[in-house]
Amino acid sequence: MSDLADLQHVLWPPGMKPSMKVWAVLDGARDTRIFGAVDGFRGEKCCLYAGTLPWQLQMTAPSLVQLEPGDQFTEFILRNGWGNSWGIFLHTDTVLHHLRRHLRSFLRVRDESGQKLIFRYYDPRVLRAYLPSCWKEELQTVFGPIERYLMESENSGEFRDFTFDGTHLKERSRPLISHAEHR
Repeated sequence: MSDLADLQHVLWPPGMKPSMKVWAVLDGARDTRIFGAVDGFRGEKCCLYAGTLPWQLQMTAPSLVQLEPGDQFTEFILRNGWGNSWGIFLHTDTVLHHLRRHLRSFLRVRDESGQKLIFRYYDPRVLRAYLPSCWKEELQTVFGPIERYLMESENSGEFRDFTFDGTHLKERSRPLISHAEHR
């Protein structure tokens, strides 16, 4: 497992704009502990599914939560979720209800035959394969108010960093810095 300080350094890099917030989209279907942790979290959060949900769906639904450096909830998510595909992280300066509306807009997609499908983009294994395959217009939709998507790489000792400048997707895969190296 990667060092907690390394992960926090990735999510809150030096020089990050003060207005920028760090959010996570967590996939409740990946681990039963996610629902309980999100349910007990008192910060900014919401379910990405709408309406009154049966308890089984509530427990496996994707949740949007704002993370804070050094917070107990953040540390729990990073310690347990990194390397286990619990979700994706993003930087944005928009507010919760705008971000939720944006992220909900691509929960459902249609396949070639027109059948509606759930698009589990919040699984890092899905998003890191999907983003490089997108056309410019798709990237404009997926990024919207989001400045950066961050997620674990195939190797949990690395992270992927995706940004979009309006024309080109920029993808970086970088190793996590050893905590001892940046002390």
